[in-house]
Amino acid sequence: MNREPVVVTGLGLVSPLGSTVSSFWTSLVAGQSGIGPLTRFDASDLPVRFGGEAKGFDPLSVLSAKDARRLTRFIQFAVWAAVHAWRDAGLEDVDCDRDRAGVFIGSGMGALDMLEEEHRNLLDKGPGRVSPFLIPGVIVNMAAGVPAMHLGLRGPNLSPVTACASGAHAIGEAARTIQRGDADIILAGGAEAAMTRLSLAGFASAKALSTRNDDPAGASRPFDRGRDGFVMGEGAAVLVLERLGHAKARGARVLAQVAGYGASADAHHLTAPPPEADGMQRAILAAIRDASLSLADIGYINAHGTSTPANDKAESAGLRAVFGAALDDIPVSSIKSMTGHLLGAAGAVEAAATVLSLHHGLLPMTLNYADPDPDCPLDVIAGAARSRAVRAALSQNMGFGGQNAALVFSHLAH
Repeated sequence: MNREPVVVTGLGLVSPLGSTVSSFWTSLVAGQSGIGPLTRFDASDLPVRFGGEAKGFDPLSVLSAKDARRLTRFIQFAVWAAVHAWRDAGLEDVDCDRDRAGVFIGSGMGALDMLEEEHRNLLDKGPGRVSPFLIPGVIVNMAAGVPAMHLGLRGPNLSPVTACASGAHAIGEAARTIQRGDADIILAGGAEAAMTRLSLAGFASAKALSTRNDDPAGASRPFDRGRDGFVMGEGAAVLVLERLGHAKARGARVLAQVAGYGASADAHHLTAPPPEADGMQRAILAAIRDASLSLADIGYINAHGTSTPANDKAESAGLRAVFGAALDDIPVSSIKSMTGHLLGAAGAVEAAATVLSLHHGLLPMTLNYADPDPDCPLDVIAGAARSRAVRAALSQNMGFGGQNAALVFSHLAH
């Protein structure tokens, strides 16, 4: 079946590297770390006291003071990213059919901050002091629901909850929805603000986090022999996906094409991937097949690269199984080395980085890659961003529960 291409026409971001596309991209290609000591709450008694906090984010620039008080942080992130993506795509002054414009924004954790606060209110002050905004504040679907209300978008609306693959699944499913003819435009991505005392304590108890409290900027080191866990981050990214014919009709700038999407389940373990990440392999192969491309067309891989011993080793083995000897000539990077792991927003932020890499012909580096791990035999971009024009790039993510999503972005064929 001939399907009309789906293209990316706008981006919006909240991230530890900045909350505009330009600040994010400038910091990314400069190899700057967005990770530092935690400032939003007292972490002095926690085993991990650092993370990637959002920079340059002001909810009052997109929300009224009243709405900002009522909406939890992950929803504020989603609204910010959606509004800025809408503007970036040049849609503010376009009279589009809002019945055919949707929002797909996922999240892995929702509003843990509000849940913790209101649980304290329940215990300390009684049930009558629990906020009436608790339920609409914590449920994940508000990541898509509130931006749709804010922008008046009445088309398909969905919030995937697939842990660290949520943002990537949102983008893939949005592209499919447009291809089916059910929408012309969908704002797609992920939002997460789960850096709280409870979540940090939980991940630390699971031995998942780096404990380099004396060197926060050097703590996230994907594929490096000295990696000791991931670093938590927060933020959001939204991509404006649009039917090509619709984009052309309004003279939109096209950043890239969403060429392929694949999804799979490991059906293996609560948190760990199989040793060779076979579920990830199937998702990648499905995405490349969906794009009608060959393995040789992939010129860059934006890896999941969490900086945990097990994930990086399994991901490397899976990539080797998919690409074979050709992997030696495919540059790989993990931007989590600079942003930390944004959980449900990771796939969206990394997809945005992949789109920008294609658009600019510049591939971001992996920070802190100083001692290559022989268990991760990859061409890891280190030291500086690498200038290279590639035809197509892969961004892939793996989530707790064994859920995998792979996206292939390409230049639009003329």
